[in-house]
Amino acid sequence: MQVVTLCISTTMVLILLGLVVLSVLTARNLSTYVRENMAMNLVLGDTVTVADGQSLVRELQGRPFAKAVKYISQDEALRLMTAEMGANPVEFAGVNPFYAEIEVQMRADYANTDSLRILSEQLKRDSRVDDVAYLADQIDDVNRNVQRISIILLVLSVLLIFVCYSLISNSVRLGIYSRRFTIHTMKLVGARWSLIRRPFLRRSIGIGLVASLLACLLLGVIVYSLYRYQPGAAELIGRNELVVTAMAVFVAGFTIMLLCTLLSVNKFLRMTAGELYQN
Repeated sequence: MQVVTLCISTTMVLILLGLVVLSVLTARNLSTYVRENMAMNLVLGDTVTVADGQSLVRELQGRPFAKAVKYISQDEALRLMTAEMGANPVEFAGVNPFYAEIEVQMRADYANTDSLRILSEQLKRDSRVDDVAYLADQIDDVNRNVQRISIILLVLSVLLIFVCYSLISNSVRLGIYSRRFTIHTMKLVGARWSLIRRPFLRRSIGIGLVASLLACLLLGVIVYSLYRYQPGAAELIGRNELVVTAMAVFVAGFTIMLLCTLLSVNKFLRMTAGELYQN
């Protein structure tokens, strides 16, 4: 029963640790996803032909800051705004008030106000570009929120690792405490410390393996549920994130179990008979 209880408690702790690791990785992907969905709009001059606009699109596609480039003609801009406003501006303006645009989706590394300001100044030097527009306030808000979330998750990860170690250490210590007199008897008959430690370490490895497997299985069920009921989760939680989370769970399970077992056994090995009865 001690082994079963220790295995269950270790599994629950590893599930919490795995969820935090997965949250950290997902937050990073979410940050990248949000940044790369920010667009910079290049408003073209009224004398720029479609061929010139398409030529500029091909030039921008080869630039390192551009993830995706889309040409929006005057007619398409009118159609989009008509659908958004619910009325056709041509009916009361008499002419199409919109200009052709090029929408550039930025790569995550360039989605900050400093980079966008420099790129905007460079692009405005092109005679085909009349103006460059982007939401600077929104970009600053996203970057600030990403930094805050990253710090919170980092602090939470450190605290959770400490809690994991404390809970598993207490469970392991209780299991070894019940066999403290067996350890002392083996010392009296001349057994080496390494020989005394061996069965405890072997058992901890087995518990760590079983607990890690159970934790990964339950985490897999949670991720599968997210895939099924939240279709967008597949874009944020990929194979790499799942592999890293599973490796973190296995490493944490083995490392914490072995470390707690080793420290607990050494503690009782150093005790005298009088100290064993006092404890």
